[in-house]
Amino acid sequence: MNKVLILSGAGLSAESGIRTFRDSNGLWEEFDVMEVCSAEGFIKDRSKVLDFYDMRRRDIADKQPNAAHLMIAELKNAFPENIAVLTQNVDDLLERAECTDVIHLHGTLRDLRCESCGHIWDIGYGPVKGHICPQCRSGNVRHNVVMFHEPAPEYQTLYEKITECHKGLFVAIGTSGQVIDAGGIAKYFRFSVLNNRDPEPSMDYCFSKVIHRKATEAAPEIRKIILNFINSGELA
Repeated sequence: MNKVLILSGAGLSAESGIRTFRDSNGLWEEFDVMEVCSAEGFIKDRSKVLDFYDMRRRDIADKQPNAAHLMIAELKNAFPENIAVLTQNVDDLLERAECTDVIHLHGTLRDLRCESCGHIWDIGYGPVKGHICPQCRSGNVRHNVVMFHEPAPEYQTLYEKITECHKGLFVAIGTSGQVIDAGGIAKYFRFSVLNNRDPEPSMDYCFSKVIHRKATEAAPEIRKIILNFINSGELA
């Protein structure tokens, strides 16, 4: 069986109107990232961090999946045993595109996590205030998004999927490689494809094929590449 690992980053959802951190007019221009997205910032000012994630949760409520989300969902649902879908994104646009078995490496905005018992549950797009854990009834709850300097439990799943799929095709969409070393991952695969809007010289050379276009514009070509690999074991 020809295996495909798809890893997506912020560039996948940017065209749906979800602001990224690093782009022009990104969230880093408006917020000090270490104040609102780090374990240290959370200890220093819990309310500020919870308010930030409330804002981000509210912001995704009206966003819709784009053509790249739909392409991934179509392929995953057609070839569930061949394709693993992992994302660095904390939005739910792949799920809204009806993609199944999405692995969120950094958690999800819609979920809260109980700090007392570890239970995770979906609250939709509303604020954290007023929620208590439905399992242990604790009010000690927080966002379920991995912050800087916190462990990321799903990275173990990433390593497992790399091992499972490494003789196949790796497709990275909309990632700078600054959080997860996509270029390093590519070296473990027989074939690899990188899709970013702009060149990433420090990473592009690691891939068999590089597509410098927006994710929605590249989606038809990526779809063709994946289908050809699943059917033939070769890179189109």
